[in-house]
Order: sequence, then structure tokens, then C-alpha cells
Amino acid sequence: VDGTSLVQEFSDEIEKMLGSKMNVSLLDVFFHFSQFDYFNSMLINTMDEEGNYIELGGEFPLEENEHFNKLSVNTLMSDIQVPTNVYNKDPDILNGVYMSEALNDVFISNFQKDPTLTWQYFGSSTGFFRLYPGIKWTPDSNGVVAFDCRNRNWYIQAATSPKDIIIVVDVSGSMKGLKLTIAKHTINTILDTLGENDFVNIIAYTDYVRYVEPCFKGTLVQADLDNREHFKLLVEELQVKGEGKVKKAMKESFRVLNEVSINGSLCNQAIMLITDGAMEDFQSVFEEFNWPDKKVRVFTYLIGRDMTFAENVKWIACNNKGYYTHINTLADVQENVMEYLHVLSRPMVINHDHDIIWTEAYMDSVLFNSIAQSLLLMTTVAMPVFSKKKETLSHGILLGVVGTDVPLLEVMMLAPRYKLGAHGYAFVITNNGYILAHPDLRPLYKDGKKLKPKPNYNSVDLSEAEWEDTEEILRTAMVKGETGTLTLDVKTTVDKGKRPLFLKNDYFYTTINDTPFSFGMVLTRGHGEYMFFGNVSVEEGLHDLQQPDLTIADGWTYCETDIDPHHRKLTQFQAVLRYLTGKEPDLECDEILLQQTLFDAVVTAPLEAYWTALMLTGDGVEDGVETAFLGTRSGLMRVTRYAGIEKRKGNKFLTKADKENLFTVDHFPIWYRLAAENKPGQFLYYVPDDDINKSKHFYDYVFSLVALYDYQAMCKNSHHHSSGARPLLSVGVFMGSHLITCFFYRCSISLQKKVESMVPCNTEYPGFIYDTTIRETNSIIKCGRCQKMFVLQQIMNSNLVMLVVQADCDCSRHVGLNSFEHNATVKCNRMKSQKIRRRPESCHAYHPHENAKDCGGACEISISVALFFISLVTSLTLR
Repeated sequence: VDGTSLVQEFSDEIEKMLGSKMNVSLLDVFFHFSQFDYFNSMLINTMDEEGNYIELGGEFPLEENEHFNKLSVNTLMSDIQVPTNVYNKDPDILNGVYMSEALNDVFISNFQKDPTLTWQYFGSSTGFFRLYPGIKWTPDSNGVVAFDCRNRNWYIQAATSPKDIIIVVDVSGSMKGLKLTIAKHTINTILDTLGENDFVNIIAYTDYVRYVEPCFKGTLVQADLDNREHFKLLVEELQVKGEGKVKKAMKESFRVLNEVSINGSLCNQAIMLITDGAMEDFQSVFEEFNWPDKKVRVFTYLIGRDMTFAENVKWIACNNKGYYTHINTLADVQENVMEYLHVLSRPMVINHDHDIIWTEAYMDSVLFNSIAQSLLLMTTVAMPVFSKKKETLSHGILLGVVGTDVPLLEVMMLAPRYKLGAHGYAFVITNNGYILAHPDLRPLYKDGKKLKPKPNYNSVDLSEAEWEDTEEILRTAMVKGETGTLTLDVKTTVDKGKRPLFLKNDYFYTTINDTPFSFGMVLTRGHGEYMFFGNVSVEEGLHDLQQPDLTIADGWTYCETDIDPHHRKLTQFQAVLRYLTGKEPDLECDEILLQQTLFDAVVTAPLEAYWTALMLTGDGVEDGVETAFLGTRSGLMRVTRYAGIEKRKGNKFLTKADKENLFTVDHFPIWYRLAAENKPGQFLYYVPDDDINKSKHFYDYVFSLVALYDYQAMCKNSHHHSSGARPLLSVGVFMGSHLITCFFYRCSISLQKKVESMVPCNTEYPGFIYDTTIRETNSIIKCGRCQKMFVLQQIMNSNLVMLVVQADCDCSRHVGLNSFEHNATVKCNRMKSQKIRRRPESCHAYHPHENAKDCGGACEISISVALFFISLVTSLTLR
């Protein structure tokens, strides 16, 4: 296997697929004006007591669709979602929805051209969300729809360039009570508009200046999910006292931002001032730090009903290319905060730059909990939509953002498992080094019986999965978009981290053009570097392929069944048979994989006959043998059952529920991976269940200790602490591929606790590997008042040992396992450490024709709704 050419082949395929999503075009549409009521996704198919459809809730046919995760959808029509806090019959909403109706035909046309497309949508700057295909939207238990498209990362990234922001909040005595509550909510809402390409800090001021996180003093930190959530905890603890003097806080903010710009990371820079009034003479501050270039925008948020200092607060914004808003109640916060995004988008809009953005991996749980009850990792490709009306050009009016989702499973299936071998895998990271897709990414955790996303699931760094890359050579090269190779000796684990393997891996990596992503893959030295090819005729292979004991990996793509809707209900096995028999010659199939599968079917056929003969005669089949099975690199499996399911102790083994022991998109079966590293000619004994070995007090004599790490663990949060400390977890002891039997002591975490009691953490835990050089050993163990003798002897040609123990002394109360206990403090240096990252190349921070007088208050500009969407559908084309 030539890894260098293979990584380029995979990267080119992924680039081609992602490019097809970008090339979705919005066509010219002629508007026919007529009166209409739109379909509100919350109200569709709802009738009143008299059996009539309620207003905005007419008949909207829905049909289950395989392509959309078996959801009930309408592929002939889109519908509209409006957040609960937005009036669904507001004139701007009604007119905007009406004018965007033309997008319906565009979405349908796109889906017909590319049947692999998933959700297509338009998020309006006024708050409504047009989604295709149309669905029935389910509110939460309180009847509320909190989803607001303008808060989603794809909207914010597409609407603005990267941002360096300092939030300055007044915590003087006058801000007590409701004002402070509104101020905190405003800060949190601003934080929610930031993403991994942005940097942020928060300063609180009275008559002196203090950083809400002293660790971050004098700098900016990446606005990733961890830091944003950390800030929110600290903001909640803010208390008011003293007199408010904003001048010192503004000077400190400008000093930090100027230092950042000197270091070359300048794009959009802004100060967000949250106060109930500003009495000082602060003009000298702007003269010293910001005028005449006004590179730092200042946005002001006047909190509370008192308008005494409104003109002062507005003057600050209007003279620094910002925007002034007055926030009187908690309900005002959302709409007023969003104004700053429209201001930051002005330079891009005036330039008519349709920058295409790709988001990090995400599960839109707000959206998909409403419509799917399933959580799928995806990325979004999106671009801004803006008005081209000449008379308002200088105002740079953003109309909204258009986008489509790309499931990451679809991306990773372009790097098929059979080409990578038992331990090989592929992965994709972002320009910030975060994992987009990786087989070791574990985004979910169990909360009772439910699976939920971890708080930091989409900000897992590559270094936290590839932790053997201690110098971060691989991460640095990939973030920089380089192409190359790297060899590492690694300790990897299988069976949910319980069994360590020692491998030498070759890493191959390259960039994915026209995206912010880099692609990498791993081939293991030895058998991972080779593939076995053989040729058989289709007729010969088909005969053996159709034997009842044979299956293929249904999660793999032998044939593409998602292009033609008629093929979507076919299993992979059915699709392969229909293609090979000529019944479906138009199916797109992997010819190399099919050839390998046919060859494997023929080669393994005699073993199936042998197993069947044993079952019929009973010769050689001892009592207790339940199943005989085999697997091949092509994903083919043969399984012969010697006992009915009611008699099998391993009744889950090799069933569809037993994902760990089947071929999946992410991995080969555990028994396959362990056997691949087993010595040739030696039998491997593998215990699928988490058996607890009662002879735990003997492990010190025959096992070697290895340190293993989990940077995606969830730990019990025993207390709240403003420093952001996170407890590290003592996990337990287990054996690897050379095990006697599986030692696994479950950690003392109860996943039945409330979500807030579990926090992301890093853990170090011990693994123990059997020392194969010890053929035989004996010793005496003291247990209180008695002692016992044991003899341990290796069983040849296997991974088993025989243990003989003196039985007249009970050691169970005196011997326990030592586990690693660590104080889980996330150090300040780690919190603010800036790993190498690559900011997006495009930056729109300034335009000479921008109308800075549109700065809030009475100076707001509106646009003709008709022109709003005529501009959208006639001028918008995704490159």
C-alpha cells in the first residue's frame, strides 16, 4: 500500500464531494406576487375544535424518508420556523417569508441534481428560518422553540470575519438588581455569537479595572467552547459595588487590542461596553488609541430604563464605527446583541464578497432533538446573502445566510476501511487543530439511558486523540496545511480503552483544497502496509457469497445506494447481489472491494462446509461451543451457530447490537484487531464482557504497568470553583492483548447524576500487560494473620496462564488495586495556551464607503422587502 498516493486519492475524493456541496446554485427566479399564508413548521397539520386547519397551519403532507434518517418530511416544499420570541405575523416576517418563497423551487432543483444533499436552508436576519425539506417542528416541554438561526455558528461565521473582542461591563453600585441580571445575559449572548476563529476577554470595572479571569489578564483567549463556558461561570459570580469609571477600562481594552494587532492577528476588533451610564470625559482615550483610523469598533449597550446618559453612550458608539442599543428588559437582549453582527458584516457586504465558510463538527441538538431524536455529527457550508440596492449600498445590509449540511459520516466513507487495514484509520481536522472526524472521537456520554453531547465535543484537539504526538509535529504540520509523513510508536487501545496495543504507525497527511480542513490517515507497520489480492470469476464468487452463513459489513459502501431514491431501501448485501447479477447495472459500486469480497467468499467456503459437517455429525464439537466465526479484510463474515439463542450465554455476540465485534465505518472487530497482533500460530482467548477477575492480588507478579490517557473523559464535578478546576478521574486496571482475563474495575462515577454534575476532564489511568518472558513463577502473599502460596504457569501457544492458589487463607479483605489519583486542576497556563492555528485567509474589517452614521438609535435603515429577496435569488451563487 503506497500511503503517499493513497492519502492524496482520499483527499481528492473528499475535496470533490465537498466541492459539489459548495457548487449548489441559486437560480434566477421570477416573482409572481399574490396573497398567501406560509406554512409555519410548528403549526402545520393542526386543526381547531371544529376540524378546520388553524391559521399558518394548513395541510402539509409528510412522508417517512430513508435519506433523512427516516424522518417524516415533505420533499416538495420547505416550511418556516420562527423562534418563540419573534412574532410570527410581524410584517417583516410575513413579507420576508413571502418573498423567499421562490427559494422553494431552488432547493428542490438542487436536491434533484444532487440526491446526496441533506438539509438546505436560509436563515434570515429578521429571525425566520426556511428549511428544506419541510418538517414538523416540535417545541420543548414548555412549548417553547428556542432555536434562532441567527445564533447558530454557521450563520455567525458566514456573516462576519474573525473577531477580537473585549467585553467591558460596568459592575458599579448603580447596576444592582435587574440591571446586573440583564448585563450578565447580554454578556452570555455576546459569547454565544463567538466561535473558534474569534478571540475574547472580559473586563469588569468600578473605580478600578479587573479581569473576570485573572489568569487571562492582559491577553485574549480563543473563544472555543471551553473558554466561553468558563467565562459564563465567572460572569454569574459578578457582584456590584462602588462607583463606575469607564475611562481606565477603555484604556486597558485598547492597550490589549493594540498589542494583538502589533503581533499581526488583526481582523475585526471591537470593544463591547455594557453600562447604565457614562459620565466621564473619555474623548481623550479615543484620541490617544483609536482616532483617526478607528480600527477598533466600540459597541455600546445601555442597560435599564434610565435614559439620562443615553446621548453619551450613543456618542461613544457613533464616533467609533460601532452601534448603540438600549436594553430595557431581558426580552430585548437577543435582538439588540445581534445588531453588532450586521455592523461587522458591512465591509464584506459592500465589497460583494461571498465568502464560503465551513463550520467545525457539530450536532445541532436544538434542531435535531426537535425533528430527529438522533444526533449526527455534521459540518455546514454556508455563505452570506446581502442587498445590492445602490441607494443602501454604503449601509451594507445583510439579508441572511444560506447553507447546507454535510454529514461527516458521508465524508469518512470516502476513505474506506478495507484500504486501511485492521488498525488503520482516517481523520480530518480544522484549521484550529480541532477534530472534525476521527474514530477515537467520542462526542456523546450517557445521562441515565439517554446519550447526550459532551459540552466540549466539537473542540477536541487532535493532540487529545493522538496523544503520543507529544511534540505536536503532526498537529502543527496539518494545521499549517502541509503535506507529509510521520512515523510514531504508539500505545493504542481497543475494547473501550480496556486493552492496550503497541504499534508503529505511519501517518500520511495533506490539505483539502478550498476548505479549512486537513486530511490524515494511518497505516500500521507490518500487515497494515499490505493488501492481499486474488481473482475469481463472478459466477464462482456469487455461488459462495449467497450461502446462509455469510454476511458483509452493512455500514460499509460496497455500492452507493443513496444516489437513486429507488435504491435507498436496499441493504448493502442486496445491492451487491443485484449489481453482480445484472439486475441493477446502474449502481455505482467499488469494483476493488467487490473483487476482494468475491475472492474471500470462495477461499473461505471450505471452512463453512467443515463447520456445517461438524454440526451435523457432532464430531469434534465439545459441549459449550456456541459459535464458530471468521472475518476478512473485505468486511465479509461467516458465522455458524451451534446453539440456539435461548441456550447461548453470549447471546449478543456478533448480533447487530454488538457493534464492537462487527465491521463498522470506524473500526474492525475487537477480536480481529487483537488476533492481528497475536503471535502467528498462537491461540488468542478473548473475553467480550467486562469480567472482574477475583485473583486481582496476583497481577503485580506477572504484569508490566503502562500509563494510558483519556482526554475526553467526563468526571464528577464535586464542587464549583471559579478557577475552572476540573477533577481528574481514577479509572481502573485492565489487561491488553496478552491478558489472563480482563481486569476492569469500573470507576466510581454515577452517570445517572444530573448533567451539571459531570464535566469534561483529562484522566491518566494504568494498564497492565502480561510479561510473556515469565513462563512460571511462585510466591507467598501475606494476608493479615495468614498467608497463602500460589503458582502461576504460562499455557503454551496461547495468551492464558494457569493459576494454582492455596485456598485456606482469604485475602479479599486485605488486598486491593492501586489506582492513579490526581488532583484535577486545569492550570492557568493550559487554559490560555495558544496552540498553533491558522486563521481564515479572508478578512473584511474595513471599507472606505461604509456609512458609519448608521450607528443605532433613530438612525436605523430599513430595506424594501421585495428588493430584499429579489436580490437574494437573482444574485446569489455559491462558488
